[in-house]
This record gives sequence, C-alpha cells and structure tokens, in this order.
Amino acid sequence: MGVIMSTLRQAANEFLSHKSIAVAGVSRKGDAAANVIYKKLKNTGYQVFPVNPYADEIDGDTCYPSLDALPEKVDGVVIGTSPDISEQLVEDCATLGIQHVWIHSTFGNGSYNEGAIKKGKELGLNIIPRGCPMMFCEPVDVAHKCFRWFFGVTGKLPKEV
Repeated sequence: MGVIMSTLRQAANEFLSHKSIAVAGVSRKGDAAANVIYKKLKNTGYQVFPVNPYADEIDGDTCYPSLDALPEKVDGVVIGTSPDISEQLVEDCATLGIQHVWIHSTFGNGSYNEGAIKKGKELGLNIIPRGCPMMFCEPVDVAHKCFRWFFGVTGKLPKEV
C-alpha cells in the first residue's frame, strides 16, 4: 500500500480542523514567529497552549516547559523552534500520540529539519514540512495570502505532503 499524498491546502485544512493545538517555540520577548501563530490561533477560537522550557507565561497565559507537561492532550503541534530541536519534538509528539505536526518554515529555514520530517513519516505522523498555519487560518491577512502565493510559485511550499 502506497503513501497517500495530499495537497498542502488539504493538509492545512485537516490540521486546522483540530481545535486543540500546542505551539512550541514561543518567545518570552514576543518576537518569534511562534508567538504570532499562537496569537492568531488563540484569537480565532482555538484552544492553544504555548510551549517554551524557559518561560512561565506568554501574554498572560501559562506557558508549559514541554509537550508532556500540557494539562491535556492536544490534537496538533506547530513547531516554531530552532531546527535542531524539531526532531526531538517530533519524537515527543509520537510518544504522546499527537498525530498532526506542522513544522513552520517560511523565510529562511525556520524550524525545517530534514531529519525531523523523515522521523515523523517513519513514525506515521501527519507532517506538514513547511509553510505557516497563518497562510490558511481564516481570516487570512493580506500579507499571508501574498506569502502563500509567492512561496507557492517559487517552490518554497510543498505541492504535496
């Protein structure tokens, strides 16, 4: 039986159909892409949990040091950390039974890590290896619509995942 591929839009819609999501890599300074993603998901009705081992709170919300410290199991995880942490987070997701993982990457490499993607696929996880949830989370702002188009035509976003 072969691997069933889906378009990035289908994978994004599936990921965003889940309402309980952790965002790993939020910054205490509030300037990381993960913080922007966290706020967008929170403001559009998701139950979102920020994850950073060095922060107690983000925007007045409790911040958790790791995925296994979350108060409940989440449906998905957005990885917005440095790439060297991505593979361990993917393994943590598999251990915790979290099937949906989005590895954030737009400008530069973001959290993209080939080993993390390979590991996630080996473990049977639904991995989105690039892009940003904000390119698909409605209402999508003009900037992220432009990013989605630009990164799509330049090949920076995968056509299939």
